[in-house]
Amino acid sequence: MLTFIVPSFIGLLLFMTPVSYNNDLTIPIAVLAKGLQAALAEVLPLIVTVIVVLSALATILTKLMKPRLVMENAFLKNLLDISPVWFVVRLLGALFIVLTFSQTGPEMINSGGTGALVLNDLLPILFCVFLFAGLLLPLLLNFGLLELLGALLTKVMRPLFNLPGRSAIDCMTSWLGDGSVGILLTTKQYEEKFYTQREAAVIGTTFSAVSITFSLVVISQVQLEHMFIPFYMTVCMAGVLAAIIVPRLPPLSHKKDLFIDQTERKEDDEVIPAGYTAMSWGMDRALYRADNAGGVKHFLTDGTKNMVDMIFGVLPVVMGIGTLALIIAEYTPIFSWLGMPFIPLLELLQIPYAEEASKTIVVGFADMFIPSILAASIDSEMTRFVIATLSVTQLIYMSEVGALLLGSRIPVKVWELFAIFILRTLVTLPFIALMAHLFF
Repeated sequence: MLTFIVPSFIGLLLFMTPVSYNNDLTIPIAVLAKGLQAALAEVLPLIVTVIVVLSALATILTKLMKPRLVMENAFLKNLLDISPVWFVVRLLGALFIVLTFSQTGPEMINSGGTGALVLNDLLPILFCVFLFAGLLLPLLLNFGLLELLGALLTKVMRPLFNLPGRSAIDCMTSWLGDGSVGILLTTKQYEEKFYTQREAAVIGTTFSAVSITFSLVVISQVQLEHMFIPFYMTVCMAGVLAAIIVPRLPPLSHKKDLFIDQTERKEDDEVIPAGYTAMSWGMDRALYRADNAGGVKHFLTDGTKNMVDMIFGVLPVVMGIGTLALIIAEYTPIFSWLGMPFIPLLELLQIPYAEEASKTIVVGFADMFIPSILAASIDSEMTRFVIATLSVTQLIYMSEVGALLLGSRIPVKVWELFAIFILRTLVTLPFIALMAHLFF
């Protein structure tokens, strides 16, 4: 009982307890990450540059020499013996980070709106989050907390979202803290056969919401801080609407309900046996899990593997794909062209400055913050409100969430992420416009 209660309580405290920090609402794990980021601010770009380059070099050596140390270790083999596509992405990430850190090569790669944005603003905080979240994640995963919540919440999550009850904790962690922690949580549970391919893809693309804190940054950027409560209420309602509708459409509805090893979920997997209540069955499963959790050594080994996997496996992907997406957004008219079909829809919804607004809609796929930057100069408060709200509910952006999902073992492709992004836009935009007309 204590093995279940103590680690689970500490996990809840670190990952799910709202705390006020610098007048922002966040979670303790994010406070630890920000504290480390502040302490190492000067050297973090160098640290992440070294990590991304080492990751690329180790991968090249593994591909060329196939060392026994790596090939006979399942963890190292999975980390370094990667497919050709991810090999190229990892090399691209290393090339981009060296050019950006040294401020050499083409400006389109190392400018403040592309590579330097990813290197100086995004990678340092991701490194700090992965360091603490990766190491401490077993507190949530290994000691029975999710087994208890799974039994209690299945009756809500299954009918509404066709997901296991335990997925509610992914949503809460993202919502209160950080979407990247939510994806880390989802990835680990997919690898440990708690989620099927479809469930992991749905949770990763639907519940990896941005935190309340970042939402406040977005609404501040469009000078509508006084509208934060109606804005955040609209974000939550639109998010639930998208979570109900989008997973029931392709490409998510076409994902297989198979685990990572291609086995199927048993029909009685979530059935509460006769003689048990949801609470007593949840406690029974939780205590069984706690009993088989292993000691402190197993906890530290598990946490260290999580941390190394995320830092060496995902940071190069974020650098490579994030920089590439931002180059396309900054230096080509592709996102403006893709936004053109939205002009008639925006005019139909009676959104002022429809043409200017259309340019911001698809660019959010590159980075969530770009639409708010572009919208800041639009005269209409209603239009700025719609753009800010839509940019948060679109959820998938390649400079972080998209790159994290692609870097994980969750089975999603770039085109699928773009299709889900467009579907989320089409589902939430009419609702957001309706709310905007009520508020303005």
